Amino acid sequence: MAEDYKTLDKQYIVNVYNRIGAVLDHGKGATLYDVEGKKYIDLSAGIAVNIFGVCDDEWIQAVETQLHKLSHISNVFYTEPQTVLAEKLCQKTGMKKVFFSNSGAEANECAIKTARKYSHDKYGDGRHTIITLKNSFHGRTLATLTACGQDSLHQDFGPFVDGFVYAEADNFDDVKHLCETNKVCAIMMEMVQGEGGVHPLDKDFVKQVEAYAKAHDILIVVDEVQTGNGRTGYLYAYMGYGIEPDIVSTAKAIGGGLPLGVTLFASSTEHTLTDHTHGSTFGGNPICTAGAISIIDRLTPELMEEVQKKGQYIKEELEPCQHVDHVSGMGLMIGVALKDKDLSDVVEGCVAKGVLVLTANGLLRLLPPLNISWDDLKEAIAIVKKVIDK
Repeated sequence: MAEDYKTLDKQYIVNVYNRIGAVLDHGKGATLYDVEGKKYIDLSAGIAVNIFGVCDDEWIQAVETQLHKLSHISNVFYTEPQTVLAEKLCQKTGMKKVFFSNSGAEANECAIKTARKYSHDKYGDGRHTIITLKNSFHGRTLATLTACGQDSLHQDFGPFVDGFVYAEADNFDDVKHLCETNKVCAIMMEMVQGEGGVHPLDKDFVKQVEAYAKAHDILIVVDEVQTGNGRTGYLYAYMGYGIEPDIVSTAKAIGGGLPLGVTLFASSTEHTLTDHTHGSTFGGNPICTAGAISIIDRLTPELMEEVQKKGQYIKEELEPCQHVDHVSGMGLMIGVALKDKDLSDVVEGCVAKGVLVLTANGLLRLLPPLNISWDDLKEAIAIVKKVIDK
């Protein structure tokens, strides 16, 4: 039966995903089953989306309740879930306003537009360049693809959007030089570069960038699409760096499995977008935002502490492995650099033995649900260790 689905997939679905063997069917929490009944422990969480695993009871209840009330309505009108979620996000972050969209790419598009409008409103035409970091990833629309600091992504779809330059991560002098030689409106960073190799930025670098930007009225934009909503052991990863961004984007986990993007604005940018300067048909959909409320309410300090402990456990278990060069990341956003070992063999070996894992820029990537049980986590990591050192 699984082979039948794989054949249909290849026949009818555009082949842009390098799919891995399992044809998944159902599950609960961090436990999944394929169509033939095989069990898997999930260390992927839908690429950091299923923050409380699959079929989470509280999220299902919130979504089902809203399904019977209002599934969709135009953003011309008010809805309760959208406004409640916006209030909670602002209260938890100190940000002033939010804009809802459908994805991380859209949240970043909104951030880019806002940064450029902020600068245009104050300084006029021309001051529109945005600095991003090499190995960054910000989305797959034309603007967000251009924002990605990866040459491999800047092919096939040209011409790309003007006004992006790329600095070396953790190199403040490079950022400063680009600021001095371009008319820069914003610096956009992921605190942990996810798709670029699970690389946490150096804290001193981030603080230097913030100080320079504040002194020159350059906006700090933090992309929290993958790092946000508790993934790194902080509600949002920038909180672990002690900075105050002007714009924050997030998505993935906040929707819990439904499409939802959020762009948050500090007092510096809360009034930049005005009537008809941006919009979204489905952004802030009542069902998606109702589910998100059930998620944001459970991202407590106690859970963040547990996330950090689980992340430390993974590092301590995997670092001594013979074929592990190093382990990087924050919280439950983990990258494992291998040596003398084929990455695809490790991924396929883990899946064959019942553990779902991911990759990122040549690394093994682990993104388990935040509430994965210690028993499941230990069992899964023991399997990963055996596969790596086989």
